[in-house]
This record gives sequence, structure tokens and C-alpha cells, in this order.
Amino acid sequence: MQPLESRIQYKFRNSLLLAEALTHPSLAYESQKPHFDNQRMEFLGDAVLQLVVTEELFKMFPDLPEGQLTKLRSRVVSRRALARFAMGIHLGDYVLLGKGEESTGGRRRLSTLADAFESLIGAVYLDTGQGSARELILRLFESEIGNMVTSPEERNPKGELQEFLQAIHPQAPVYRVISESGPDHRRVFQSEVSWRETVLATGKGKSKKEAEARAAAEALRARLWEK
Repeated sequence: MQPLESRIQYKFRNSLLLAEALTHPSLAYESQKPHFDNQRMEFLGDAVLQLVVTEELFKMFPDLPEGQLTKLRSRVVSRRALARFAMGIHLGDYVLLGKGEESTGGRRRLSTLADAFESLIGAVYLDTGQGSARELILRLFESEIGNMVTSPEERNPKGELQEFLQAIHPQAPVYRVISESGPDHRRVFQSEVSWRETVLATGKGKSKKEAEARAAAEALRARLWEK
């Protein structure tokens, strides 16, 4: 487990806590050890994450109302966001899976990664307390939370583009996937956005939604309808 500890810059005093945090329920079931998996640790880690991120945002944005703070928090602690953070430390490489779960791609499954990430936080909390868990969370989330200072509002480039264009003409922009590449667990989509038979921009992303959003953002930047 030492490589993972190096990645997160944290050394466990009790290595059994880390082992439990990385044990997927599928392995516990196959090994006939139903009480040794990461589900309880995940429950704890989720609560610790929510508290640390909520407190940090509460201090960072003293004037924001509850609704906006909730939206900002979701950018960090949603399952998709947690899976992305897990990928950043290659957490999937260390999760202990049953053979069936392994054979069906469980190591790269978003739910598995998000659960393991929460479990890891729970394990750190049990190992050395809230201070260590807080330090780890803020270090891993530093870039994402930092971006919120300059962009506290969650952007919706597709909505912005549609409102802008329909103020000029009632026709809505049209999105189309023009290419897909990469293996199934790392698909890359390229989409284009057009308006009144003119291609405004293209964008790439790990999902169709992300590709369309990036195409819209590029269209807002290029503003080809003015040329």
C-alpha cells in the first residue's frame, strides 16, 4: 500500500484501516468475510467530507446564501466529482475486488471509485483524527476549491449561448457528436454546435454533455455570428 500512501502524502499508523477502506463488498462476499468491507468506512468518510467542505465554503463565501453554497459543495462532493479525484490519485489501482466485479470493469466504475475515496477519508479520520482528514481533503481539493474563488457561480455555457442567440433570432443552436474515440472506460467525444446552418465551434469531453458544454463555451468566446 506504500505507493498509495506516497500519492496522498499520508502514512497510516494502522494499516488495517487502509485495507478495510480498499476492500470492495464483492471481495468480502467471495472471501466469506461479510463484515470486512468498506461500506461502513464509506458512510463515515462521506460525513467527514461533507463537514470539511461545508465549513471551508462557509468561511470562504460569507455572503452567499444556503442555496448557492449547496451548489458549490456539490461541485466537490458529488459522486462524479469524487470519482474524478479518485482517478487523480489512481485509487482504482489499489481497490480490492472480487473476481466477478473485476471482470466487469468494476475497477473503473464511478460508483466504486467514489465509494473508495469516501472510505479512504474515513480511514484517515479513524487513524489520526479530524485534523489529518481535513488536511488531506483540502490538499486533494485545493485546485477545485481554489477555482471557486474566481468562479463561484456554476457556469452553464449551453444555457448562456442559447439565451444570447435567441435574443437575435428565435432559432435554437443545434448540437451534434462528430466523433468518438478511446477505449470504453476513457471515451472522448467531440461535438459541434451550429446555428442557422453555421458551425460556431467544436469541443471535446469525456461525455457528450461535457463536449457540448465546451463547444458552447468556445462559441461564446469566438462569437462567429458577429463576423
